[in-house]
Amino acid sequence: MLFFSMAKAVSPTEVQSFRHAADQGDAAAQSRLGSLYETGQGVRQDYDEAVKWYRLAADKGNISAIYNLGMFHAYGKGVRQDYVEAARLFRLAADKGDAAAQSNLGKLYEKGKGVRQNDAEALQWYRLAADQGYAAAQFILGVKYANGQGVREDKGVAKEWFGKSCDNGIQEGCDKYRELKQKGF
Repeated sequence: MLFFSMAKAVSPTEVQSFRHAADQGDAAAQSRLGSLYETGQGVRQDYDEAVKWYRLAADKGNISAIYNLGMFHAYGKGVRQDYVEAARLFRLAADKGDAAAQSNLGKLYEKGKGVRQNDAEALQWYRLAADQGYAAAQFILGVKYANGQGVREDKGVAKEWFGKSCDNGIQEGCDKYRELKQKGF
């Protein structure tokens, strides 16, 4: 089975423009250039180069770059896998309101990776992300309430979170919502 990317191709002129702005210290361009190297769009994929540009942008406070560096550290992509560093970076981005970073920080607290395992802290971060409409966190909260994981089991609340995750594009959330509705919740 073949899969095709729907991402718009990046022309050599656009890459050159991003590089010029990045070389001039533009954090958004540095972050974008990191993304291009990460995905191999318009350039040869190169994680070392991606890390270089993400770090430059992160040092200037670019939230997207901080988050992406956290992901690199969490997965050991272009750097040594380091959950402590991933947690530090996710917290920086999470404290600035980044929902994906909040959700990932919640996952680290849930699993006890890079931080001391703490279900209450995990739930706090998941809820912050979910309240911003972050579908993955909404689904996770649905699961937590459906199964009574770290919270009192409440199928009605679970159904609400599954419904929100469904509204935000998670098919499994739609399935779980429908399942709970059929059971009378």
